[in-house]
Amino acid sequence: MDPKEIDWNKLDAIIEEHRTQDWSLIPLLQEVQEAIGYIPPESIEPIAQALKMQPAQVQGVITFYAGFSLKPKGKCVLKVCRGTACHVKGSRSILRHVKNELNLEEGETSEDYQFTLETVACLGACFLAPTMMVNREYFGKLNPTKVSSVLGQYSKNKEDDG
Repeated sequence: MDPKEIDWNKLDAIIEEHRTQDWSLIPLLQEVQEAIGYIPPESIEPIAQALKMQPAQVQGVITFYAGFSLKPKGKCVLKVCRGTACHVKGSRSILRHVKNELNLEEGETSEDYQFTLETVACLGACFLAPTMMVNREYFGKLNPTKVSSVLGQYSKNKEDDG
């Protein structure tokens, strides 16, 4: 499915499920993002109406939490750690290597929606520095060769899926 195409039936079902629940905005947004991959800006008004909120309140929550995105992300979200331990162990060169291999800058998503590149303040795996995550999987003690291998593994998975 093209990430820009919104499955409105799926979205409506999620909204309907949360309509009568108290304090359901964040769980609803999490479920939308899990199901669709991001929170489509067009969904803000229907969500607000269903929860009897103002669209600005919904927008405010989405933009406050870094875990929510209003733009489609890649199938593989890479998070390169920029924490102190990782910085000391060479995360700057790891980030540069990832940028070069994927031809992406921080915050960008590849045109084929395979990769999104992000940086984070800390992944909490300092003992593995320098570290990065691909979706929910950690990779540590990185060097350029290992990074190329990881990226190749996820690029290969794309070819297997397509």
